[in-house]
Order: sequence, then C-alpha cells, then structure tokens
Amino acid sequence: MELVRAGRWLSVLVALVACGDDDAARDDAGRRRDGPIQSDAGISTDASPPVCAHDPVAGTDLVLEPVADGLVDPVFVTGPPGDPRLFIIEKAGRIRLLRDGALEAEPFLDISGSLALDDGEQGLLGLAFHPDWPASGRFFVFYTAPGGTPYFDRVSEFSVSSADPDRADPDSERIVIEADDPHPRHNGGMIAFGPDGYLYIGMGDGGGAGDPGDDAQDMTGLLGDMLRIDVDGATPYGIPADNPHVGEGGGVRDEIWLSGLRNPWRWSFDRATGELYIGDVGQASREEVTLIPAGEGGLNLGWNDMEGDICYDNPDCLTAGYFAPLVTYVNMAGPPCRAVMGGYTYRGACYPDLVGLYFYADYCSGDIWTLRVENGELVAGPTAIRDDIDPDHLLSGVASFGEDAAGEIYVVNRRNGTVHHITVVP
Repeated sequence: MELVRAGRWLSVLVALVACGDDDAARDDAGRRRDGPIQSDAGISTDASPPVCAHDPVAGTDLVLEPVADGLVDPVFVTGPPGDPRLFIIEKAGRIRLLRDGALEAEPFLDISGSLALDDGEQGLLGLAFHPDWPASGRFFVFYTAPGGTPYFDRVSEFSVSSADPDRADPDSERIVIEADDPHPRHNGGMIAFGPDGYLYIGMGDGGGAGDPGDDAQDMTGLLGDMLRIDVDGATPYGIPADNPHVGEGGGVRDEIWLSGLRNPWRWSFDRATGELYIGDVGQASREEVTLIPAGEGGLNLGWNDMEGDICYDNPDCLTAGYFAPLVTYVNMAGPPCRAVMGGYTYRGACYPDLVGLYFYADYCSGDIWTLRVENGELVAGPTAIRDDIDPDHLLSGVASFGEDAAGEIYVVNRRNGTVHHITVVP
C-alpha cells in the first residue's frame, strides 16, 4: 500500500488517544497567493502583528481561563480581524457576542427559524468574517436548512445592521451556495477565508454509515469535499481560475479544492505558514488530522476507500494517489466513542513558548493534544495535555477550538456551555 504525501508521507498512530515575485504570485483578481491578502480594490488586508494585552508570559504550564458560560449548545467561537469582540455560535441558530468579558443578552444574529434541526449534528455550524471586516460589515454562515431531499447544507452572506454595529441585519441574507443533503449527519460546517482571500467550505459526505452514495469520491457533486469560491466576483459566487478542476469536464465541479473527506467538522489555516490542518471525523476505526501544504489543491484524502491510514471495509483497497494524514488515533467501536476536533496553531504574542504548537481534541473523551510541525514535517508530539490543562476532566464535550483577532486560542465546550481561553501559568 502507498499513500502519497507530496513525495513522502508521515502518519503517526496514537493508540487509544489519540515569496517570490509579486507579479507572478498574483491571480486574475489581484489577490496574492502568498503573503498579504489583496482586496479587489488592491488594498492589503494583512493583519498587524499580534499584540498582547499584558506582558508576555514564559513557559508551557497550561491552564484554562473561563471567559463565558451559560451558553446553550455552543459549537464555535471566533474573533474577526481588527475586532476585539468574540462571536460565539449556538447551534440552534444564534450568534452571541462577548464584549469586554461580558456576554450580551441580545444575540448578534438569530436565524433559528431558518434551520433544519432534525438531528444533533444539524444547525448553525460555521461562521467566517470577510477579510476586510469590519469596514465591509460582511460575514458568512454555514447552516443546515429544510427543503432539499430532505436537507440543504447552505452558506449564506449577511451584513451588519447600519443602525447598530452589535447587531446583524437578519433581512440581509444572500444565499451563496448550497448542496442537497440526503441525511442529517456528516454536514461538515466549518468555513474560513484562506490566505488567498477566497472562502473555503468543508462539506461532509452527506451522512449514512460508510458513505453509501460514494459522495466523497463523486467529483460531480459537492458533498465530501473542500470547496474554494470567490465571494467578491460573480453572483452568487465566482470560481478561482486556479482551482484544480476548472475546465476538467465530465461534470466535475469547478468549486472542488480537495476531495475524499468524510466529516471535516473543524479545520484551520496556520496564520504564519498558510498550511491547512483538517480534522476529519472517522467512521469506526480511525480519527485523523491531515496537513495540507499551503496553496496545494487537487488532493484526494481517500474516504471512503481509506479511513485515516488504513483501508475502509476492504483490506485489499488500492491506496496509491491518496494523500496521507499527518496523525491518526484509534476510534474504539461503541462507548467511549471518538470524534476528532481539529484546532489551531498558536500564533499569539502572549505566550511565546506556545508559538507553533497545534492544539486539537476529541469530542467524546475530552482528550486534548498538541503537536508541532516544522517545514511540513511532524517534529514533536502528539502530546497528551488533558490531565495538565483539565485535571478535573471538565471538558468532555470539546466541540471546537477558536481564534481571536490577536491569535489567542479558545476551547468551546458544547456539553457544559462554556468557552475557555488557553493560557499559561505566570
């Protein structure tokens, strides 16, 4: 068996736990593929270096600092560029606003009346702010909606209210893209803008054990893929000219950036390197985190021929051409279950000894790990940190990590309705 990983591959099994020339670098829309994002107006939106609100703290003795509680089924937190506030998704359809350590009673946005909520994996799942936020007031959400056969996985654009910067305009919705979804589970739901200024969308395989419709390997549909679209071009969206399948024909969708995904619930771009870390929830044997080199599309991650680093449901599967995961860990059949929660690489300024550490977790067990990648290679970890960072084991139910505008990392706990900031003991 052979799994391709850009000429080499690296997979770690953790048992039971887990620049070039400016002109050449620009695409037709004037964006840079490397370096600062360029808006259509040619204005750089490259974030300023992160600034810490206090003196930097040395060391790696981690603690969790509570920042919000009393939330109802929270699944994501983010702080958009240039904005000191935190925005927290509640799965039933509300985006809550955390300002100066206080959770506002009035939601930033409430779309609860638009959702399909027939299963625990449905709802309001993803949130991404346009790179020129807050000037544009534009942001995007991913949610499950009724009306397909029987559901839609939908990405919509909203705008901030012209009368109140702490409230979105609920009537401003513009549906950008949606995919017909036959089952309530495996919806993906994470959306984020890449270093190139394009919107990336993680789509699950549509549900059903083992991907019965082979959606993850069907390039004529959108399920089981990572999509890459231009929300600043044509309406409802444009296709970047360098997407890997543009012009391929045969019904292959031009939006596809990566394929062979099962349920990429949480993933992130490394702010410093542009590399893409994808946490893809497994079926019954393996959970995986895959590291995609910066700017590299057209890769197939292997589902449903592969589950992580092993064959799925066929011991003699052909693995040549599939891109291998960075790390995997065992998914035990039955309780306790396993479900990987992809996280973030720390690039903040408050805790210099954490810089370059990637944090990820398991939803069911509450296990939390770190690892370190340098020059595309795993150089340290996975290292289990739950007993250190959460000695009372309060965080079973980690649904997501999140990043604020300064690159600080947060942990969202769905079961106890909290958000914690990962900090270092002074």
